[in-house]
Amino acid sequence: MLFAVKELCELFPEHKGVAMDSIPLRQVMTDSRKEMKQSVFVPIVGENFDAHEFLKQAIENGAVAALWQKDREVPRFVPTDFPLFFVNDTTEAMQKMAGFYLDKVSPQVIGITGSNGKTTTKDLTAAVLSTKFRTHKTDGNFNNHIGLPLTIFAMPEDTEVAVLEMGMSQAGEIEVLSRLARPDYALITNIGESHIEYLGSREGIAKAKLEIKAGLKGDGALIFDGDEPLLAEELKNPNHWGCGMNDHNRTQIKGLELKDLQSSFVIDGVHYELPLAGKHNVKNASYVITLARLMGLSSELIQQGLGQIQVTGMRFERLAGKGGSLIINDAYNASPTSMKAVIEVIKGMKEKKNKILVLGDVYELGSHAKAMHRSVAEVIDEDIAAVYTFGEDAVEISKAVAEKKLNIKSEHFTDKTSLQQVVEKDLDKDTVVLVKASRGVKLETIIDPLVEK
Repeated sequence: MLFAVKELCELFPEHKGVAMDSIPLRQVMTDSRKEMKQSVFVPIVGENFDAHEFLKQAIENGAVAALWQKDREVPRFVPTDFPLFFVNDTTEAMQKMAGFYLDKVSPQVIGITGSNGKTTTKDLTAAVLSTKFRTHKTDGNFNNHIGLPLTIFAMPEDTEVAVLEMGMSQAGEIEVLSRLARPDYALITNIGESHIEYLGSREGIAKAKLEIKAGLKGDGALIFDGDEPLLAEELKNPNHWGCGMNDHNRTQIKGLELKDLQSSFVIDGVHYELPLAGKHNVKNASYVITLARLMGLSSELIQQGLGQIQVTGMRFERLAGKGGSLIINDAYNASPTSMKAVIEVIKGMKEKKNKILVLGDVYELGSHAKAMHRSVAEVIDEDIAAVYTFGEDAVEISKAVAEKKLNIKSEHFTDKTSLQQVVEKDLDKDTVVLVKASRGVKLETIIDPLVEK
Protein backbone atom coordinates (compact mmCIF):
# COMPACT_ATOMS: atom_id res chain seq x y z
CA MET A 1 0.00 0.00 0.00
CA LEU A 2 1.29 3.47 -0.89
CA PHE A 3 -0.91 5.25 1.65
CA ALA A 4 -4.50 5.52 2.84
CA VAL A 5 -6.89 8.04 1.34
CA LYS A 6 -7.07 9.91 4.66
CA GLU A 7 -3.30 10.53 4.55
CA LEU A 8 -3.82 12.70 1.48
CA CYS A 9 -5.84 15.09 3.61
CA GLU A 10 -2.53 16.21 5.15
CA LEU A 11 -1.32 17.20 1.69
CA PHE A 12 -4.56 18.48 0.21
CA PRO A 13 -6.86 19.97 2.87
CA GLU A 14 -9.63 20.84 0.37
CA HIS A 15 -11.61 17.70 -0.45
CA LYS A 16 -15.04 16.09 -0.73
CA GLY A 17 -16.42 12.58 -0.33
CA VAL A 18 -15.13 10.07 2.23
CA ALA A 19 -11.64 11.54 2.15
CA MET A 20 -11.13 10.82 5.86
CA ASP A 21 -11.61 7.06 5.41
CA SER A 22 -8.77 4.53 5.58
CA ILE A 23 -9.26 3.36 1.99
CA PRO A 24 -5.93 1.80 0.90
CA LEU A 25 -4.28 3.26 -2.21
CA ARG A 26 -1.95 0.88 -4.03
CA GLN A 27 -1.27 2.84 -7.22
CA VAL A 28 -1.16 6.35 -8.62
CA MET A 29 -2.42 6.33 -12.20
CA THR A 30 -2.54 8.91 -14.98
CA ASP A 31 -3.96 6.69 -17.74
CA SER A 32 -7.69 6.13 -17.24
CA ARG A 33 -7.72 3.33 -19.85
CA LYS A 34 -5.76 0.97 -17.60
CA GLU A 35 -6.89 -1.24 -14.72
CA MET A 36 -7.09 1.15 -11.75
CA LYS A 37 -8.10 -1.06 -8.82
CA GLN A 38 -7.32 0.66 -5.50
CA SER A 39 -5.72 3.61 -7.29
CA VAL A 40 -5.84 7.38 -7.09
CA PHE A 41 -6.38 8.95 -10.51
CA VAL A 42 -4.32 12.02 -11.43
CA PRO A 43 -5.84 13.83 -14.44
CA ILE A 44 -2.89 15.46 -16.18
CA VAL A 45 -3.48 18.61 -18.23
CA GLY A 46 -1.31 18.86 -21.36
CA GLU A 47 -1.06 21.21 -24.30
CA ASN A 48 -3.50 19.19 -26.38
CA PHE A 49 -5.49 17.20 -23.82
CA ASP A 50 -7.16 17.39 -20.43
CA ALA A 51 -7.51 14.07 -18.62
CA HIS A 52 -10.21 15.52 -16.35
CA GLU A 53 -12.51 14.45 -19.20
CA PHE A 54 -11.74 10.80 -18.41
CA LEU A 55 -12.67 10.65 -14.73
CA LYS A 56 -15.74 8.53 -15.44
CA GLN A 57 -13.61 5.95 -17.23
CA ALA A 58 -11.11 5.97 -14.35
CA ILE A 59 -13.87 5.31 -11.82
CA GLU A 60 -15.30 2.52 -13.99
CA ASN A 61 -11.83 0.96 -14.14
CA GLY A 62 -11.46 0.91 -10.36
CA ALA A 63 -10.13 4.27 -9.19
CA VAL A 64 -11.16 4.94 -5.58
CA ALA A 65 -9.99 8.58 -5.36
CA ALA A 66 -8.77 11.37 -7.62
CA LEU A 67 -7.04 14.72 -7.67
CA TRP A 68 -9.04 17.55 -9.24
CA GLN A 69 -7.99 21.01 -10.37
CA LYS A 70 -9.99 23.70 -8.62
CA ASP A 71 -10.75 25.55 -11.86
CA ARG A 72 -12.61 22.53 -13.30
CA GLU A 73 -16.30 21.93 -12.60
CA VAL A 74 -16.99 18.63 -10.85
CA PRO A 75 -19.18 16.44 -13.11
CA ARG A 76 -22.60 15.39 -11.83
CA PHE A 77 -21.85 11.69 -12.32
CA VAL A 78 -19.24 11.67 -9.52
CA PRO A 79 -20.64 9.68 -6.55
CA THR A 80 -21.17 11.85 -3.49
CA ASP A 81 -18.87 9.63 -1.40
CA PHE A 82 -16.05 9.49 -4.02
CA PRO A 83 -12.95 11.23 -2.56
CA LEU A 84 -11.82 14.21 -4.65
CA PHE A 85 -8.85 16.29 -3.56
CA PHE A 86 -8.85 19.83 -4.93
CA VAL A 87 -5.51 21.25 -6.08
CA ASN A 88 -4.24 24.18 -8.12
CA ASP A 89 -2.25 21.99 -10.54
CA THR A 90 -2.55 18.20 -10.76
CA THR A 91 0.99 17.64 -12.03
CA GLU A 92 2.52 19.64 -9.19
CA ALA A 93 0.21 17.90 -6.73
CA MET A 94 1.35 14.50 -8.03
CA GLN A 95 4.96 15.56 -7.46
CA LYS A 96 4.07 16.60 -3.91
CA MET A 97 2.40 13.24 -3.35
CA ALA A 98 5.54 11.48 -4.67
CA GLY A 99 7.69 13.40 -2.22
CA PHE A 100 5.35 12.32 0.58
CA TYR A 101 5.72 8.64 -0.38
CA LEU A 102 9.49 9.02 -0.77
CA ASP A 103 9.63 10.34 2.80
CA LYS A 104 7.60 7.34 4.01
CA VAL A 105 9.92 4.77 2.42
CA SER A 106 13.04 6.86 3.12
CA PRO A 107 15.56 5.14 0.82
CA GLN A 108 18.96 6.51 -0.05
CA VAL A 109 18.39 8.36 -3.33
CA ILE A 110 20.78 8.41 -6.27
CA GLY A 111 19.99 11.09 -8.87
CA ILE A 112 21.51 10.65 -12.33
CA THR A 113 21.56 13.17 -15.16
CA GLY A 114 23.76 14.02 -18.15
CA SER A 115 23.55 14.52 -21.89
CA ASN A 116 24.50 10.92 -22.73
CA GLY A 117 24.88 7.73 -20.76
CA LYS A 118 22.17 8.38 -18.15
CA THR A 119 20.35 5.12 -18.70
CA THR A 120 23.44 2.93 -18.97
CA THR A 121 24.81 4.55 -15.80
CA LYS A 122 21.44 4.01 -14.10
CA ASP A 123 21.52 0.33 -15.10
CA LEU A 124 25.12 -0.04 -13.89
CA THR A 125 24.28 1.70 -10.61
CA ALA A 126 21.29 -0.55 -9.94
CA ALA A 127 23.28 -3.69 -10.84
CA VAL A 128 26.10 -2.82 -8.45
CA LEU A 129 24.07 -1.48 -5.54
CA SER A 130 21.63 -4.40 -5.68
CA THR A 131 24.46 -6.67 -4.50
CA LYS A 132 24.06 -5.07 -1.06
CA PHE A 133 20.78 -3.13 -1.00
CA ARG A 134 17.15 -3.65 -2.03
CA THR A 135 17.28 -1.37 -5.05
CA HIS A 136 14.62 0.28 -7.22
CA LYS A 137 15.42 2.08 -10.47
CA THR A 138 13.75 4.21 -13.13
CA ASP A 139 12.00 2.02 -15.69
CA GLY A 140 12.59 2.91 -19.34
CA ASN A 141 12.56 6.66 -19.85
CA PHE A 142 10.24 7.59 -16.96
CA ASN A 143 12.60 10.42 -16.07
CA ASN A 144 10.70 13.69 -16.49
CA HIS A 145 8.31 15.77 -14.35
CA ILE A 146 5.59 13.14 -14.78
CA GLY A 147 7.71 10.00 -15.15
CA LEU A 148 9.83 10.58 -12.05
CA PRO A 149 6.85 10.69 -9.66
CA LEU A 150 5.46 7.52 -11.28
CA THR A 151 8.86 5.86 -10.80
CA ILE A 152 8.73 6.79 -7.11
CA PHE A 153 5.18 5.42 -6.73
CA ALA A 154 6.33 2.12 -8.28
CA MET A 155 8.92 1.73 -5.52
CA PRO A 156 8.31 -1.16 -3.08
CA GLU A 157 7.93 -0.15 0.56
CA ASP A 158 11.07 -2.07 1.58
CA THR A 159 13.32 -0.25 -0.93
CA GLU A 160 16.68 0.76 0.53
CA VAL A 161 18.12 2.57 -2.50
CA ALA A 162 16.23 4.43 -5.26
CA VAL A 163 18.18 5.06 -8.48
CA LEU A 164 16.40 7.89 -10.26
CA GLU A 165 17.24 9.06 -13.76
CA MET A 166 16.53 12.75 -14.43
CA GLY A 167 15.94 13.94 -17.98
CA MET A 168 15.27 17.40 -19.35
CA SER A 169 14.79 19.51 -22.44
CA GLN A 170 14.60 23.00 -20.91
CA ALA A 171 16.43 24.93 -18.20
CA GLY A 172 14.82 24.59 -14.77
CA GLU A 173 13.48 21.06 -15.25
CA ILE A 174 16.33 19.23 -13.48
CA GLU A 175 15.98 21.59 -10.51
CA VAL A 176 12.32 20.59 -10.12
CA LEU A 177 13.22 16.89 -10.22
CA SER A 178 16.14 17.29 -7.83
CA ARG A 179 14.07 19.19 -5.28
CA LEU A 180 11.44 16.45 -5.52
CA ALA A 181 13.89 13.53 -5.14
CA ARG A 182 16.34 15.20 -2.69
CA PRO A 183 19.23 12.90 -3.67
CA ASP A 184 21.89 11.72 -1.25
CA TYR A 185 24.24 11.34 -4.22
CA ALA A 186 24.08 13.04 -7.62
CA LEU A 187 25.80 11.87 -10.82
CA ILE A 188 26.41 13.93 -13.97
CA THR A 189 27.57 11.61 -16.74
CA ASN A 190 28.71 14.21 -19.28
CA ILE A 191 27.94 17.48 -21.05
CA GLY A 192 27.05 16.89 -24.69
CA GLU A 193 24.91 18.69 -27.24
CA SER A 194 21.48 17.23 -26.49
CA HIS A 195 18.83 20.01 -26.28
CA ILE A 196 21.28 22.66 -27.44
CA GLU A 197 18.37 23.96 -29.57
CA TYR A 198 16.70 25.15 -26.36
CA LEU A 199 19.74 25.85 -24.18
CA GLY A 200 21.85 27.70 -26.74
CA SER A 201 25.31 26.35 -25.95
CA ARG A 202 27.22 23.63 -24.12
CA GLU A 203 27.71 26.15 -21.34
CA GLY A 204 23.94 26.42 -21.07
CA ILE A 205 23.66 22.64 -21.02
CA ALA A 206 26.26 22.39 -18.24
CA LYS A 207 24.37 24.95 -16.16
CA ALA A 208 21.14 22.99 -16.64
CA LYS A 209 22.74 19.68 -15.63
CA LEU A 210 24.25 21.29 -12.52
CA GLU A 211 20.70 22.04 -11.37
CA ILE A 212 20.83 18.54 -9.91
CA LYS A 213 22.67 20.13 -6.98
CA ALA A 214 19.51 22.10 -6.09
CA GLY A 215 17.98 19.25 -4.08
CA LEU A 216 21.22 17.49 -3.13
CA LYS A 217 21.31 16.94 0.62
CA GLY A 218 23.76 19.09 2.56
CA ASP A 219 26.30 16.30 3.01
CA GLY A 220 25.54 14.75 -0.37
CA ALA A 221 28.28 13.97 -2.89
CA LEU A 222 28.34 15.09 -6.53
CA ILE A 223 30.07 12.60 -8.86
CA PHE A 224 30.82 13.86 -12.36
CA ASP A 225 32.99 13.87 -15.49
CA GLY A 226 36.16 15.45 -14.19
CA ASP A 227 37.66 15.59 -17.68
CA GLU A 228 34.99 18.09 -18.78
CA PRO A 229 36.34 21.68 -18.67
CA LEU A 230 32.84 23.07 -18.17
CA LEU A 231 32.66 21.23 -14.84
CA ALA A 232 36.18 22.16 -13.69
CA GLU A 233 34.87 24.46 -10.95
CA GLU A 234 33.23 21.48 -9.27
CA LEU A 235 36.64 19.86 -8.69
CA LYS A 236 37.33 22.44 -5.95
CA ASN A 237 34.57 21.15 -3.66
CA PRO A 238 35.91 18.55 -1.17
CA ASN A 239 32.60 16.64 -1.30
CA HIS A 240 32.65 16.39 -5.09
CA TRP A 241 34.28 13.56 -7.03
CA GLY A 242 35.68 14.12 -10.49
CA CYS A 243 36.14 10.89 -12.45
CA GLY A 244 38.08 10.35 -15.64
CA MET A 245 41.38 9.80 -17.38
CA ASN A 246 43.21 12.96 -16.27
CA ASP A 247 45.39 12.86 -13.18
CA HIS A 248 43.59 15.75 -11.43
CA ASN A 249 40.56 13.50 -10.86
CA ARG A 250 39.91 11.97 -7.43
CA THR A 251 38.86 8.82 -9.29
CA GLN A 252 41.38 8.22 -12.06
CA ILE A 253 40.97 5.50 -14.70
CA LYS A 254 44.23 3.71 -15.53
CA GLY A 255 45.32 0.60 -17.45
CA LEU A 256 42.45 0.88 -19.94
CA GLU A 257 42.04 -2.06 -22.34
CA LEU A 258 39.16 -2.06 -24.83
CA LYS A 259 37.90 -5.25 -26.46
CA ASP A 260 34.96 -6.13 -28.72
CA LEU A 261 32.63 -7.21 -25.94
CA GLN A 262 34.19 -5.84 -22.79
CA SER A 263 36.61 -3.41 -21.23
CA SER A 264 39.10 -3.66 -18.40
CA PHE A 265 40.65 -0.91 -16.31
CA VAL A 266 42.20 -0.07 -12.96
CA ILE A 267 40.99 2.39 -10.30
CA ASP A 268 43.10 2.90 -7.15
CA GLY A 269 45.03 -0.29 -7.81
CA VAL A 270 41.92 -2.45 -8.25
CA HIS A 271 41.36 -4.19 -11.60
CA TYR A 272 37.79 -4.20 -12.94
CA GLU A 273 36.17 -6.03 -15.86
CA LEU A 274 33.15 -4.44 -17.54
CA PRO A 275 30.96 -6.45 -19.97
CA LEU A 276 30.43 -3.35 -22.11
CA ALA A 277 32.58 -1.99 -24.92
CA GLY A 278 33.85 1.54 -25.24
CA LYS A 279 35.79 4.19 -23.37
CA HIS A 280 32.55 6.08 -22.67
CA ASN A 281 31.12 3.09 -20.81
CA VAL A 282 34.30 2.77 -18.74
CA LYS A 283 33.82 6.36 -17.63
CA ASN A 284 30.18 5.60 -16.77
CA ALA A 285 31.43 2.68 -14.70
CA SER A 286 33.92 4.92 -12.90
CA TYR A 287 31.05 7.04 -11.56
CA VAL A 288 29.31 3.94 -10.28
CA ILE A 289 32.47 2.54 -8.67
CA THR A 290 33.06 5.87 -6.91
CA LEU A 291 29.46 5.91 -5.68
CA ALA A 292 29.57 2.29 -4.53
CA ARG A 293 32.77 2.85 -2.58
CA LEU A 294 31.25 5.89 -0.86
CA MET A 295 28.29 3.67 0.07
CA GLY A 296 30.53 1.04 1.64
CA LEU A 297 30.64 -1.68 -1.03
CA SER A 298 33.72 -3.86 -1.34
CA SER A 299 35.64 -4.21 -4.60
CA GLU A 300 34.38 -7.80 -4.82
CA LEU A 301 30.72 -6.73 -4.65
CA ILE A 302 31.35 -3.92 -7.15
CA GLN A 303 32.87 -6.33 -9.66
CA GLN A 304 30.01 -8.79 -9.09
CA GLY A 305 27.52 -6.02 -9.84
CA LEU A 306 29.33 -4.80 -12.96
CA GLY A 307 29.24 -8.35 -14.29
CA GLN A 308 25.47 -8.70 -13.96
CA ILE A 309 24.35 -5.49 -15.66
CA GLN A 310 21.21 -5.72 -17.76
CA VAL A 311 21.20 -2.77 -20.15
CA THR A 312 17.90 -1.22 -21.25
CA GLY A 313 16.96 -2.30 -24.81
CA MET A 314 18.25 -0.65 -27.98
CA ARG A 315 21.50 0.40 -26.32
CA PHE A 316 24.31 -1.40 -28.13
CA GLU A 317 22.00 -4.40 -28.36
CA ARG A 318 23.74 -7.22 -30.24
CA LEU A 319 21.51 -9.14 -32.66
CA ALA A 320 22.34 -12.08 -34.93
CA GLY A 321 21.92 -10.79 -38.48
CA LYS A 322 21.38 -12.67 -41.71
CA GLY A 323 24.33 -14.47 -43.26
CA GLY A 324 26.17 -14.65 -39.95
CA SER A 325 26.36 -10.86 -39.65
CA LEU A 326 26.11 -8.85 -36.44
CA ILE A 327 23.54 -6.06 -36.04
CA ILE A 328 24.12 -3.47 -33.29
CA ASN A 329 20.84 -1.79 -32.34
CA ASP A 330 21.77 1.48 -30.63
CA ALA A 331 18.72 3.34 -31.90
CA TYR A 332 17.23 4.31 -28.54
CA ASN A 333 18.65 7.81 -28.74
CA ALA A 334 21.59 9.83 -30.03
CA SER A 335 23.63 12.98 -29.83
CA PRO A 336 26.70 13.84 -31.90
CA THR A 337 28.87 12.93 -28.89
CA SER A 338 27.28 9.53 -28.31
CA MET A 339 27.24 8.79 -32.03
CA LYS A 340 30.97 9.45 -32.30
CA ALA A 341 31.66 7.38 -29.17
CA VAL A 342 29.87 4.31 -30.49
CA ILE A 343 31.49 4.67 -33.94
CA GLU A 344 34.85 4.50 -32.17
CA VAL A 345 33.70 1.24 -30.55
CA ILE A 346 32.71 -0.20 -33.93
CA LYS A 347 36.05 0.84 -35.45
CA GLY A 348 37.89 -1.00 -32.70
CA MET A 349 35.94 -4.25 -33.08
CA LYS A 350 38.07 -7.12 -34.34
CA GLU A 351 35.45 -9.86 -34.78
CA LYS A 352 34.04 -8.39 -38.03
CA LYS A 353 36.05 -6.66 -40.76
CA ASN A 354 33.25 -5.19 -42.91
CA LYS A 355 31.87 -2.32 -40.80
CA ILE A 356 28.71 -0.48 -41.86
CA LEU A 357 27.21 2.58 -40.21
CA VAL A 358 23.48 3.33 -40.55
CA LEU A 359 23.00 6.77 -39.03
CA GLY A 360 19.86 8.88 -38.72
CA ASP A 361 19.01 12.40 -37.63
CA VAL A 362 19.97 13.74 -34.22
CA TYR A 363 17.17 15.99 -32.98
CA GLU A 364 17.05 19.17 -30.87
CA LEU A 365 20.23 20.72 -32.26
CA GLY A 366 18.49 23.80 -33.68
CA SER A 367 20.71 26.11 -35.71
CA HIS A 368 23.71 23.90 -34.85
CA ALA A 369 22.21 20.86 -36.60
CA LYS A 370 24.09 20.85 -39.90
CA ALA A 371 27.50 21.59 -38.36
CA MET A 372 27.06 19.01 -35.61
CA HIS A 373 25.96 16.30 -38.03
CA ARG A 374 29.02 17.05 -40.15
CA SER A 375 31.19 16.73 -37.04
CA VAL A 376 30.27 13.04 -36.79
CA ALA A 377 32.37 12.42 -39.93
CA GLU A 378 35.48 13.47 -37.97
CA VAL A 379 35.75 9.96 -36.49
CA ILE A 380 34.85 8.07 -39.68
CA ASP A 381 37.89 6.71 -41.52
CA GLU A 382 38.75 3.69 -43.66
CA ASP A 383 38.14 1.32 -40.75
CA ILE A 384 34.53 1.83 -41.88
CA ALA A 385 33.41 0.25 -45.18
CA ALA A 386 30.12 2.09 -45.72
CA VAL A 387 28.06 4.95 -44.28
CA TYR A 388 24.34 5.03 -44.98
CA THR A 389 22.31 7.94 -43.63
CA PHE A 390 18.60 8.68 -43.29
CA GLY A 391 16.72 11.85 -42.43
CA GLU A 392 16.77 15.57 -43.02
CA ASP A 393 20.10 16.54 -41.43
CA ALA A 394 21.97 13.22 -41.44
CA VAL A 395 22.72 13.82 -45.13
CA GLU A 396 25.45 16.16 -43.84
CA ILE A 397 27.28 13.12 -42.44
CA SER A 398 27.24 11.42 -45.84
CA LYS A 399 28.37 14.59 -47.56
CA ALA A 400 31.23 15.14 -45.13
CA VAL A 401 32.40 11.54 -45.51
CA ALA A 402 32.30 11.82 -49.32
CA GLU A 403 34.35 15.01 -49.18
CA LYS A 404 37.15 13.14 -47.41
CA LYS A 405 37.66 11.15 -50.63
CA LEU A 406 38.43 7.97 -48.72
CA ASN A 407 37.67 4.44 -49.77
CA ILE A 408 34.30 4.49 -47.99
CA LYS A 409 30.92 3.97 -49.62
CA SER A 410 28.67 6.88 -48.63
CA GLU A 411 24.97 7.18 -49.51
CA HIS A 412 21.94 9.04 -48.18
CA PHE A 413 18.37 7.69 -48.19
CA THR A 414 14.96 9.28 -47.83
CA ASP A 415 13.12 5.96 -47.76
CA LYS A 416 13.64 3.35 -45.03
CA THR A 417 12.70 0.41 -47.23
CA SER A 418 15.37 1.28 -49.79
CA LEU A 419 17.89 1.75 -46.99
CA GLN A 420 17.04 -1.61 -45.45
CA GLN A 421 17.33 -3.38 -48.83
CA VAL A 422 20.77 -1.93 -49.54
CA VAL A 423 22.05 -2.91 -46.09
CA GLU A 424 20.59 -6.40 -46.44
CA LYS A 425 22.64 -7.00 -49.60
CA ASP A 426 25.85 -6.33 -47.63
CA LEU A 427 25.21 -8.87 -44.87
CA ASP A 428 27.66 -11.75 -44.49
CA LYS A 429 29.70 -13.39 -41.75
CA ASP A 430 32.32 -10.61 -41.82
CA THR A 431 29.83 -7.73 -41.48
CA VAL A 432 28.77 -5.66 -38.48
CA VAL A 433 26.06 -3.01 -38.89
CA LEU A 434 25.56 -0.16 -36.41
CA VAL A 435 22.08 1.45 -36.37
CA LYS A 436 21.91 4.74 -34.46
CA ALA A 437 19.70 7.85 -34.45
CA SER A 438 17.49 9.94 -32.20
CA ARG A 439 14.49 8.07 -30.82
CA GLY A 440 11.99 9.99 -32.94
CA VAL A 441 13.55 8.70 -36.18
CA LYS A 442 12.47 5.14 -35.27
CA LEU A 443 15.39 3.78 -37.24
CA GLU A 444 15.08 0.45 -35.43
CA THR A 445 12.20 -0.36 -37.80
CA ILE A 446 14.72 -1.34 -40.49
CA ILE A 447 16.34 -3.93 -38.21
CA ASP A 448 13.73 -6.71 -38.14
CA PRO A 449 14.25 -7.69 -41.83
CA LEU A 450 18.02 -7.80 -41.23
CA VAL A 451 17.86 -10.19 -38.28
CA GLU A 452 18.15 -13.98 -38.64
CA LYS A 453 14.79 -15.53 -37.72
